[in-house]
Amino acid sequence: MEYIYNALKSCSLFSGFNEEEAISTLSNTNYKISSYKKGEIIALEDDPISSIGIVLEGTIEVQKNYPSGKTVTINRMEKGNVFGEAIIFSNKKTYPSTIVSSNATKILFIHENDILKLCSSNSTFLNNFMKVLSNRILTLSKILRDLSYQTIRQKISSFLLNEYKNKKSLTITLNGSRQEMADQFGTTRPSLSRELIKMKEDGLIDFDRKTITILDIEALEETLF
Repeated sequence: MEYIYNALKSCSLFSGFNEEEAISTLSNTNYKISSYKKGEIIALEDDPISSIGIVLEGTIEVQKNYPSGKTVTINRMEKGNVFGEAIIFSNKKTYPSTIVSSNATKILFIHENDILKLCSSNSTFLNNFMKVLSNRILTLSKILRDLSYQTIRQKISSFLLNEYKNKKSLTITLNGSRQEMADQFGTTRPSLSRELIKMKEDGLIDFDRKTITILDIEALEETLF
């Protein structure tokens, strides 16, 4: 159970729980742990959903697949991250996207009935669950706001300013590839590269393969208005 707690202690749902409390709480549910190989599908878009998932090991990708065959990665989740919490109590109750294992992964699933029991019997868990839902709403609001930006420069600037706000550093380390970044902004890789070069020439940023450094934060903010 130790490796389970190592993941749970970084999971928002179990914030404030010590090891004994976390394991005891989990033991009161009919949880299930599933293992997946690299590239294995955890859930397909429109599959029914009745449990939340917590990543115990590895990394998963949330993907959107289009009729043309194009696949866009819209999110990555690592150890301690939760998925499905905003869907299991909805009217539709199906996965809105496909979830794929990026590498060897273990997922802990807790059924919706157990979630309801935990929320009704444990005020700390209920408070944590409400926080997770609220943060998900804020994330979705940010995504909608970013979609409202018309130019690639605006989308890049919004991304960099948000990363700066979260990490308190002018140098942003990129976790994905240029292609994945382009997919995130709804553009092509060549268009993204051209705009990054223009922003560097304009003195807004500097960059290499793995990082982007903000040189003029006020100018970045001005691109959004």
